[in-house]
Amino acid sequence: MTLIDAIFINNGGGKVLLDYLITSLCRADEKSTFTFLLDERLRHSYDMKKFTNHSVIFCNGFIDRSNYYRKFGNKFSKVLCFGNIPPNIGLPAQVYTYFHNPMYLAIPREFGLVQRLLFVIKTWILRSAKKNTNYWLVQNNRIKEGLVQKFSLAASNVWVVPFYPPLDPVQSPDRVKGTFIYVSNATPHKNHKLLITAFCKYFDEFQEGCLTVTVNNDYPDVVDMISAKIEAGYPIRNIGFVDRARLSQAYAEHEYLVFPSLAESFGLGIVEAIEGGCKVIGANLPYMHQVCTPSLVFDPQDEADIYQKLVESRGNVAASVQKIHNQIEDMVDLLK
Repeated sequence: MTLIDAIFINNGGGKVLLDYLITSLCRADEKSTFTFLLDERLRHSYDMKKFTNHSVIFCNGFIDRSNYYRKFGNKFSKVLCFGNIPPNIGLPAQVYTYFHNPMYLAIPREFGLVQRLLFVIKTWILRSAKKNTNYWLVQNNRIKEGLVQKFSLAASNVWVVPFYPPLDPVQSPDRVKGTFIYVSNATPHKNHKLLITAFCKYFDEFQEGCLTVTVNNDYPDVVDMISAKIEAGYPIRNIGFVDRARLSQAYAEHEYLVFPSLAESFGLGIVEAIEGGCKVIGANLPYMHQVCTPSLVFDPQDEADIYQKLVESRGNVAASVQKIHNQIEDMVDLLK
């Protein structure tokens, strides 16, 4: 029996990957049985009928997770910790830990004191628990190299296995030239404010273009900034959180993805946008070049450079080239 421990995943790109993994595992093989250890906040997020022949347990945080391992850890032959942190105790099972959070490798300067302290504590926990996993799974070589160096791991025990859910194709895309989209939540390192300011400068200059963002009410300071810009007459659309079907359509309507994030483990939105036909204007950072060859790059901390690349997008810009592809079948085979 295999345990999928996703207790630390409840939103964002991690939740998208978790949903895809759960669906893929439940469809994989009727002979395989899985136990899913999930965040209590997701109790009403799933149709329990999809878990036929499988077990689902909802836990409330780190202490519940630790107690579960002490009581039931010995019953599993394989364990996947899908949330960066290995088990708190050694297990007789083959243990894999999927590491996908670059903040454990380098805490962004944009984080406040509380956020920084939280990641210092989490990093200490990860370092203490690293002996309790046999293998680490990551999404690209950049994260592998950082993980190996930061936590003194054997490179042979860190495997690159990227996966992501494909978007449904749009039959008749109505792509509008000169349009930009940024699909992301609005935590500080996602860098929305600098992008919005640069876009407004661009619009002041050329009186053309549109910027679409997906910021929900969990980020009131960014929402307020967007609302103020809209009231001032800038063509910015905030469509909030969107489901997968609407996301496919959103990419199909835009010419460019603009991606100014200061830190990413994978950059799911980059892959989705390219597969959806968008060109990528993105941060000139290692994560970007791991995922694709972007059409244009900028310094994500330089408003003037972001503005300049928006200006250059008005010319003849080459398509972006995807470098990473979906390996969900490898992931499923590993866990069956």
